[in-house]
Amino acid sequence: MASVNRTAYIYVQDHFAGLLKDTDDGYLFQYDENYLQSTNPLPVSLTLPLSHEHYLSKTLFAFFDGLIPEGWLLDTVVKNWKIDRKDRFGLLLVSCRDCIGDVRIESEMI
Repeated sequence: MASVNRTAYIYVQDHFAGLLKDTDDGYLFQYDENYLQSTNPLPVSLTLPLSHEHYLSKTLFAFFDGLIPEGWLLDTVVKNWKIDRKDRFGLLLVSCRDCIGDVRIESEMI
């Protein structure tokens, strides 16, 4: 397995749902087993249905990429956090802690 460069902790309605990992081979998302066994777990998105198997992608999953701001707000994030606008995972980590909807992204377990 490829080495993990960075990890994002994914929360759905304030419940820890799984891990998104930036690896040498691309991106890996896996639901947390405790979350899957909880009462009425919700999928992160329709494109990432609940599963015990992990998901792999060469590019950042469209759902997570879609959470990253655009336009002037993206410009503000790039400028203030000094992140390359091509670093989609880095942008996700700093700008999606309080995004619209049920999903929250954290850079560490809370």
